[in-house]
Amino acid sequence: MDLTLLALLLLLGTAIGFAAGLLGIGGGMLTVPFMTLLFTAQKFPPQHIVHMAVATSLATIMFTSISSVRAHHKRGAVLWPVAARLAPGILVGSLIGARIASALPTQWLALVFAVFVGFSATQMLLDRKPKPTRQLPGTAGMFGAGSAIGIASAIVGAGGGFLSVPFMTWCNIRIHNAVATSAALGFPIAAAGTLGYVISGWHLTGITPGAVGYIHVPALLALAAASVLTAPLGARVAHALDTRRLKRVFALLLYLLAGYMLYKASRG
Repeated sequence: MDLTLLALLLLLGTAIGFAAGLLGIGGGMLTVPFMTLLFTAQKFPPQHIVHMAVATSLATIMFTSISSVRAHHKRGAVLWPVAARLAPGILVGSLIGARIASALPTQWLALVFAVFVGFSATQMLLDRKPKPTRQLPGTAGMFGAGSAIGIASAIVGAGGGFLSVPFMTWCNIRIHNAVATSAALGFPIAAAGTLGYVISGWHLTGITPGAVGYIHVPALLALAAASVLTAPLGARVAHALDTRRLKRVFALLLYLLAGYMLYKASRG
């Protein structure tokens, strides 16, 4: 890995770690488009670039989520019973999602990512208020919600916060608790999804040096090293600020990134 790429990955890791702690999104929404851009510049095999960006992003979240959730847990914000009820569905869904993504052509995977990012940005901008009587569903409903979150997260390489945070706030969980609990859910999503991408890409040869399945290990290590340092900072800021204005800015950034991934999809 050349020094320019290493410096860019460390800078990206710093940003995604802060975003993971601040918004509970795992950082994948930022990581995948920028890694797609970096891997394209490095002339990696084009048919595998988006798959590698998604898979490596998901693997990074294992490290980011641990750092982020520790900071949230110290403040008593993580709703562990809620995380435990969602986790079984998330594990199943993440494994399924990784297999689905590995079967998609690059342009379709980029298109799916762009759609989910656009959805996430729209949810942030709308900031809809739930009915005051709405509560979390029962066991079957939580398993179904967890499965949907896991599948979507594994396909787009995100920690699930773009779905789990809106879902929990829709069920009248306070935003700070939803963000903290979403951070806790990032690890099972990332662990199961990473395993799925390793298995799905294990048979491939000649992707690029340093790859294990679809995971680009040197990029993973650089991103993880930077992100674990800034995730606690993002968590502290999340508890100190009203994040509504920041979410609007972040939503606009997501729209730009979705546009880039749509461009990649159109280019095949």
